[in-house]
Amino acid sequence: MRLDVVTIFPEYLDPLNVSLVGKARAHGRLGVHVHDLRQWTRDRHHTVDDTPYGGGPGMVMKTEPWGEALDQVIADGYESGARRPALVVPTPSGRPFTQELAVELSARPWLLFAPARYEGIDRRVTEEYATRMPVYEVSIGDYVLAGGEAAVLVVTEAVARLLPGVLGNAESHRDDSFAPGAMADLLEGPVYTKPPNWRGRDIPEVLLSGHHGRIARWRRDQALDRTTRNRPDLIERADPAAFDKKDRETLSILGWAPGPDGRFGRTAPDVEE
Repeated sequence: MRLDVVTIFPEYLDPLNVSLVGKARAHGRLGVHVHDLRQWTRDRHHTVDDTPYGGGPGMVMKTEPWGEALDQVIADGYESGARRPALVVPTPSGRPFTQELAVELSARPWLLFAPARYEGIDRRVTEEYATRMPVYEVSIGDYVLAGGEAAVLVVTEAVARLLPGVLGNAESHRDDSFAPGAMADLLEGPVYTKPPNWRGRDIPEVLLSGHHGRIARWRRDQALDRTTRNRPDLIERADPAAFDKKDRETLSILGWAPGPDGRFGRTAPDVEE
């Protein structure tokens, strides 16, 4: 996979040299190219923004630098053999970035990131490149950052760990929270490692039993409990068929009951922390 990032803060992307992403780059599974948008400005102040039409606070990133930068990056990518680019624009007004979307992006051979600053990029830039390639406008959460570079790091790590050969255990991501194809979107339960006793705290006895069926059931129950506490919306919108008989027993204990449409709703106050 090839990644290109155009930004006014190239140094913000230095973390792409470390951890799993850095290893993927070192092993040739991921090619990352970071470009300074100001290289495509024409004035001595390297201006990339201007006041918005219609008035209002803040500044808007200009069309010219972005257009020239993306044209050059795309041309260079094609020249080096890259194909089928997709443009990723981090923005609070985009679609939520989910594990499902990460899987979709991981199947694409070439991603171009356009992280904005200020009030965003002139809309005509997105419209222009949408005529040439798929454009993904994505939001990593219901909050606003100073710029899109942090979102680039989040999306890149989520995507890169799904690439073949990046994780040490190829099956690791299949049990992730929100992993596509799971019976239901549930948060992962707690995990433990050695020593078995730490500061007077023991690990759950079931994990020492060697009984794989009991361990799997315990983990499933813990996932249902944690999801009830932290993300009850995931249970509320889950397909009822995703829950087996034992799941339903656990959900009942946790204060859930099926409604007329079969979906689960709360029947008791939230579980105490």
